[in-house]
Amino acid sequence: MYLEYYGLKEPPFDITPNPRFLFFSAKHREAFNHLLYGIRARKGFVQITGEVGAGKTTLCRAMLEQLGNGYATALILNPVMTPDQLMKAIAMEFGLDVKGMDRLETVATFNHFLLRQVELGKETVLIIDEAQDLTNDLLEQVRLLSNLETDERKLLQIVLLGQPELRDRLNDHRLRQLRQRITIRYHLKPLNRLEISQYVQHRLEVSGAKGVPYFTLPALWRIYRYSKGIPRLVNAVCDKCLLAGFVQQKDQINFRTVALAIRELEGRIHL
Repeated sequence: MYLEYYGLKEPPFDITPNPRFLFFSAKHREAFNHLLYGIRARKGFVQITGEVGAGKTTLCRAMLEQLGNGYATALILNPVMTPDQLMKAIAMEFGLDVKGMDRLETVATFNHFLLRQVELGKETVLIIDEAQDLTNDLLEQVRLLSNLETDERKLLQIVLLGQPELRDRLNDHRLRQLRQRITIRYHLKPLNRLEISQYVQHRLEVSGAKGVPYFTLPALWRIYRYSKGIPRLVNAVCDKCLLAGFVQQKDQINFRTVALAIRELEGRIHL
């Protein structure tokens, strides 16, 4: 609704994890570099954690674009399933036809696929999002996948993305074998107050903004206080702010507009 009014090419604060909108704060850059290093150096396991909406999935999608054609990749978004279902889901994400196969046949087919990728000069990367939801049995299944190797190299690189609870889960003594194999870890912290301002401006510029809409400093302070630096919450409140600005025909988003937007998000009033 507000795109034409503000002269924007696309919504700047969509919550979809679009890598084109990725804002590389220092911490996001560091997390991105950890991902790339862990995969390119064949470290086996990489663990990235962060609060809900911190930008983990967006980072992951940007990383996948960076890897290019030399990598076969698969992304599991909802890992809540049985160990057999997870194994089949992984194989199918890599394009393998494993319907009707039992677990041993599926693993054998997947192992053959991994060896074939080596022959083709490709690396194979598995990313599991929302990994904090994996049961101990599923985490053990993931660990066993890392055993697929030749005498010289690991055949599969595994990235675990999850909320902070994942760190607590992996501290369980029963998961010590998996924990010991994770050599690359990074916890993605929220944006600070200055980064919030840069983040908002970045997304506006990517969307084609030419000076408007304009968020005042008090407005950005209020957004920071509400979001606590979580990008997804910043997007939600900024989107409401632009809708409010459009309704009120205002190019400037001030403190009061942000306060109204937050109350709307919380379901307390209608703008």
